Amino acid sequence: MPGGQLLCVAVLKTLTEIRTTEYHLGLLKAKLAKYRAQLLEPSKSSAAKGEGFDVMKSGDARVALIGFPSVGKSTFLSLMTSTASEAASYEFTTLTCIPGVIEYKGANIQLLDLPGIIEGAAQGKGRGRQVIAVARTADVVIMMLDATKGEVQRALLEKELESVGIRLNKSKPNIYFKPKKGGGISFNSTVTLTQCSEKLVQLILHEYKIFNAEVLFREDCSPDEFIDVIVGNRVYMPCLYVYNKIDQISMEEVDRLARRPHSVVISCGMKLNLDYLLEKLWEYLALTCIYTKKRGQRPDFTDAIILRKGASVEHVCHRIHRSLASQFKYALVWGTSTKYSPQRVGLTHMMEHEDVIQIVKK
Repeated sequence: MPGGQLLCVAVLKTLTEIRTTEYHLGLLKAKLAKYRAQLLEPSKSSAAKGEGFDVMKSGDARVALIGFPSVGKSTFLSLMTSTASEAASYEFTTLTCIPGVIEYKGANIQLLDLPGIIEGAAQGKGRGRQVIAVARTADVVIMMLDATKGEVQRALLEKELESVGIRLNKSKPNIYFKPKKGGGISFNSTVTLTQCSEKLVQLILHEYKIFNAEVLFREDCSPDEFIDVIVGNRVYMPCLYVYNKIDQISMEEVDRLARRPHSVVISCGMKLNLDYLLEKLWEYLALTCIYTKKRGQRPDFTDAIILRKGASVEHVCHRIHRSLASQFKYALVWGTSTKYSPQRVGLTHMMEHEDVIQIVKK
């Protein structure tokens, strides 16, 4: 056989082996995700009663403060809120969930100081399950890290949160998935897939005992992301990595940490860079302040309506009173969302930060 043909045969054989390995890896990932979920399910008989974790959600947003013991979480809570959380130089000073409120730009942001996470928290070590369960209910996670050993702590905490279905700074995979009663597996994609194939998708679905479903990939996703879509209980949330104790490291190291994505450097002991952290937190919460105005009067800048970014006039009406939208005639809006001030708008008009609105009823 000529050398060229031998080379082609060798290449085809190698490609076949690579594809086979990819299928096996995808299948193993599906099995691992399935067994991990079963292991992490707490048994009803051994469920321990915990105190201080059932905190009622209040304010305009909730922020969970997580990190390893003795990284400065309690000191940070005491500095940012009027709540005094016990702080000491030894580990495990905080044993329950302590809530506080940050008042910023007219919004009340609930900040939860959670007990320090240790390695193996996802399996229940150090009350880890309760801590992570509270973190899942937050709008933003602040991961407090010790700047002197931040890299190791960050990797371990990300691993713990990843294993219980919390995806940090990631968007939900753009995959349409719908189980059916019959008709087999219908697979389509609107983009070229480099990480998943139809065969691999079928193997993963069969592992979850799903034999009839509609699957549509709208982006090039990995097998892990497809498994997340099938499981359906993943939480996608923004996270700020806050490196504390920067007064104990060199300026070069501070500069390197500050340039990392989603990262802020602070010092609670010397009260450094806390203002910038609040600005970043506001940005990650994606909140907007809307002010109201009565006819013939000046706007009320003392009491703002706090809404999520992308809120419409209808959302403002519902926040003021649930029956206001049905009595709505039109609204006058002053601010950056309008072409001219005031502009007459309808219910679908999108509001922007610090807009002023006057609602006219029928």
